[in-house]
Amino acid sequence: MKRVVITGMGALTPIGNNLNDYWTNLKAGVSGAGEITRFDTSKFKTHFACELKDFNLEDHIPRSESRKYDRFTSYALVAVEEAVKHAGINFEELNRNKIGVIWGSGNGGIETFTEEMIDYAKRDENPRFNPFFIPKIIADIASGVISMKYGLRGINFTCISACATGTTAIIDAFNYIRWGKANMIITGGSEAPITAAGLGGFNASRALSTNNEEAATASRPFDKTRDGFVMGEGAGALVLESYEHAMARGANIIAEVAGGGMAADAYHLTGTHPEGEGAVLGMHEALEDAEIKAEDIDYINLHATSTPVGDQSELVAMQRVFGDTPRVKASATKSMTGHLLGAAGAIEAIASIKAIEEGIIPPTINTKEVDEEWAGKFDLTLGKAQKHDIRYAMSNTFGFGGHIATAIFKRFE
Repeated sequence: MKRVVITGMGALTPIGNNLNDYWTNLKAGVSGAGEITRFDTSKFKTHFACELKDFNLEDHIPRSESRKYDRFTSYALVAVEEAVKHAGINFEELNRNKIGVIWGSGNGGIETFTEEMIDYAKRDENPRFNPFFIPKIIADIASGVISMKYGLRGINFTCISACATGTTAIIDAFNYIRWGKANMIITGGSEAPITAAGLGGFNASRALSTNNEEAATASRPFDKTRDGFVMGEGAGALVLESYEHAMARGANIIAEVAGGGMAADAYHLTGTHPEGEGAVLGMHEALEDAEIKAEDIDYINLHATSTPVGDQSELVAMQRVFGDTPRVKASATKSMTGHLLGAAGAIEAIASIKAIEEGIIPPTINTKEVDEEWAGKFDLTLGKAQKHDIRYAMSNTFGFGGHIATAIFKRFE
């Protein structure tokens, strides 16, 4: 099968509106959490999230166009535009019949749906709907709009696997390219869940932190006092292409996709398996696919949402795969970005790739006291970034419904 390389990346995150700012703030341990500014949260248990900062959509997309899209689609377009520029692509010179888009979003247009239903309730005697209502809410529209913008006629679809979605999209793109079904695929994920419905729904499922007094440090993976995840928004985009295609067009190759593994917990609607069954299987599948052993992994970007049950099950899975005293280094970047749900795997893949590229492991911030059971067993890169030679990096993502996706990236050689 063909080798698959990464030649471009783009990021729109709560700690940086472009790739460079995102990575700079990851290394510096900047928290993206703060009071929600988009709507009144006084009636909710949680009042904070990781919103984008100083971001003006009209700086990127004209109002005449963006009005047709939900925020999650607009976020996708912004991140993809950066990734395309980063990859130095001139689509006019390439066979666009063999260039595809595989995108991901866990919620699709939840903001649009919320707003339209509120408006419908107010107009129950004379209902009116936005003519763009349906295309704005369907989750697959982002991949379609990306293809329309660049004239890409290859493989095109959207995958949904809850919070594993971004990684699932990357693995799918990896597979289609190495099978020879595409020369290049734009992949990643976007999410815009910070809405009244999103906040209320996750509050109801008791998944969100309610630590309003310490919002900036509320995302604290593995800490004894963790009480839930902090919701985030944004997008991450990657340009994947076959090694031959990249070399033929003289592309700068950033890193290589080594392997991917997908599995299921088959256990609970929203909770992870206490013994990490799906996570173990997913990591083993990824290692087998990459044709390496657990000891070859130099860094793991953990799923680590800061929920009491989820963090525990991931560490159990880590122990089962890597042993009692693994030398592998790990970190939880959601401590800074919050949880971008369907886009989490995309921005965390970018963090893993940048870690390989620069030999720097971004930190886990806010975590002060790890559960006694795990204290000293794993190097969670607490507090500050560390320099480390990284050849292979693993990125874990798990989603409601028991979905598991693990990707492995490697230094390009």
